Amino acid sequence: MANQGPKTGEAGHFKRLGDSEGDAYTIADMISYPWIVGWEGQSLPHMANRRGCATVHANLGLPGLRARSGPAQGRFDRWESRVNRTLPHRLAYLALLLGLLPALACARASGSQPSGMPEGINDAFLSENLDVDWYVERFEGESRGVYAQRHAIVESLELSPGDRIADIGAGTGFFSFLFAAEVTSKTGNDGAVYAVEIAPKFLERLRERAENPELGVLHVVEGTERSVELADDSIDVAFLCDVYHHFAYPDDSLASLHSAIRPGGSLVLIEFERIPGKTPDWLLEHVRAGREVFSREIESAGFVLAEEIEMGGLEGNYILRFERMD
Repeated sequence: MANQGPKTGEAGHFKRLGDSEGDAYTIADMISYPWIVGWEGQSLPHMANRRGCATVHANLGLPGLRARSGPAQGRFDRWESRVNRTLPHRLAYLALLLGLLPALACARASGSQPSGMPEGINDAFLSENLDVDWYVERFEGESRGVYAQRHAIVESLELSPGDRIADIGAGTGFFSFLFAAEVTSKTGNDGAVYAVEIAPKFLERLRERAENPELGVLHVVEGTERSVELADDSIDVAFLCDVYHHFAYPDDSLASLHSAIRPGGSLVLIEFERIPGKTPDWLLEHVRAGREVFSREIESAGFVLAEEIEMGGLEGNYILRFERMD
């Protein structure tokens, strides 16, 4: 049966090679004789050779481990007499142990969902029963601020023919279609627009529209909840409009965006303001955090805030432009 590792609350997580059941060692032993300490009879060097790293388990809540005892004492003494216990060796292994234990105890799982994320936030979009026409009416109405200001938003990006921009969470595609006109050149130096989506029904609509010869620069990309699925250094601008709060795994998605954006390129974020007492209750429940938290997350992923774009008609939204750092 494969080793299962120590259980929570179990005394004597570390065992010496060959110790009988119930024997354990003291913390002083771990420092003085680290090369013969392991889990269930495997030394740290042996585990490192087999697994590529020295996996160490400890219950730091215990005041100490039981002292050496039993028939293993004789074997321990014989090993002790054969091993050259120099101070550099001891310090090297101690450094290894001290470096591993905090990481195992404190490390946050990579790619986990953030706190406050509404359960199933993307379920409706991933459904095969999604009513695209209903969302067209909802997303593309003049009463929606970002749609009413769509031309001003596109102008603020200062796109030029030849630029490559990704519309992340393209939805019904109205921004993607506007971007296509901006990056298309009459001289043949065309750019590219990548409409990235995870919703099957939205992808169908986008692919149908991309067949229009006038949208020859439009490329539809099926992303995932963890990746935008774009090639490294493939875009100049990543555009996220009312979509970042739908990133179920923001660490992973931001890492894929950082790879896709060329050095010096931009990430443009349009998001809902989240101000208790001012923001509607449904938005407070739907959007997990405000601009400060979202900004910190994006900056932690390798971006720096370059500017806030002020625009009238977007009282419920804010626009931030970040630059990709090398």
